[in-house]
Amino acid sequence: MNSRLLQTLGIVALLAAGALAGVTPAPISSAQAATVRPAVGKPLQQAVALANAGKGAAATAKVHEAESVGGLTGGEQAAIAQTRNYIAAKTGAGGSAVGCKAKFATDYNAGRYRDVVGADASCMRKGGGFDFQSQVIVAQAYYLMGDYGSAIRLLKGLGNSDQVLSLLMSAAGKQGDTQTEGQVAERLILQGQSKYWTYMLAAADATRGLTDHENLDIYRIRYLTGNMRNAEDYELMTQLAIELHFPTEAVTVAQKGFAVKLLQGDRDMRLINLAQTQAAKDVAGFANLQKQANASKTGDLLVQYGENLWGMGKFDDAVNAIQAGIKKGNLSKAAEAQISLGIAQLSAGQKPAAAQTFAGVKGDPAAQAVAHLWTVYARSGGTAAVANANANANTPAPQPGNAKKRHR
Repeated sequence: MNSRLLQTLGIVALLAAGALAGVTPAPISSAQAATVRPAVGKPLQQAVALANAGKGAAATAKVHEAESVGGLTGGEQAAIAQTRNYIAAKTGAGGSAVGCKAKFATDYNAGRYRDVVGADASCMRKGGGFDFQSQVIVAQAYYLMGDYGSAIRLLKGLGNSDQVLSLLMSAAGKQGDTQTEGQVAERLILQGQSKYWTYMLAAADATRGLTDHENLDIYRIRYLTGNMRNAEDYELMTQLAIELHFPTEAVTVAQKGFAVKLLQGDRDMRLINLAQTQAAKDVAGFANLQKQANASKTGDLLVQYGENLWGMGKFDDAVNAIQAGIKKGNLSKAAEAQISLGIAQLSAGQKPAAAQTFAGVKGDPAAQAVAHLWTVYARSGGTAAVANANANANTPAPQPGNAKKRHR
């Protein structure tokens, strides 16, 4: 598992390169020793022996003894530097950047992860060698220790490279941190990796305080991105659309469920028949509904009327109706109306206006979460057009964790 994960994250190549290859600097050779005076060479030899015994402080003291000899030649200075690096690589003492990095790699390759995240990382920080790749390896060490929380905290500040995001997504999954999974999924989606919608939608499902309408808005993105998972998703989305008086949308969803052979049997036939009956009544009384909406003292009916137009593919008319409802005011759920307007604007090709509308959803954390979801959908190239829904909602997508979403 360790090797497989390292290969996935591209860290094998990293550890094989340069000072991170895990090769400990060699002590001075006998030929080098012959070029230095005994007053320098003897304490250096003693320092090597002490380092091999794991006595870093004593070894460093012997190096200082050699350094204190006057009139050091170039060869003697080189021998001292090489010995210092050897001590740091063997024991972590001495603090040279090369030595710290060598011990860092040696400990990592040996599975001494507590040393990697502790003394080794501290040594590299002091020596100015704690670069981006070293931080990724420390995060990897935390991961392999099972300390996923520490790995997540470190990785969140390391940017959006594939290497970082892959490890962060895996750590969040191990930690059961759906919020972080959703945040990482968002970055990946905006980089063109649409397969990660499944994680962002799972995070959205976990949002507290969602209303039925907000649940429907999440289902709409599931449908549009091809992430309907099972028969229950189609049934619940259809039921929500009927309950909220959008029967035409309910019929479209149910028909798709039957087309992909997830809906079947008497219960689902009764559901689609109910949607079709309600849709027929609404079509017959649509002109009257418009009159009632215009005459109403609140804007709720106009917003509902506009959403029905959206479900019929009449996007420009939907924008006008919802805007009129918002302008009339006295809305029972202003944030939901704002989201509905943004969706209609997006479908009508008014992407900048839709982005501004979604950004204007304030005050309700659940509504803001749903609006943000739609913002990401729009930024990733989504159009929320009915034709796209029919084209993209093909087969159920594989899901992490619990495959079923419950109607709140």
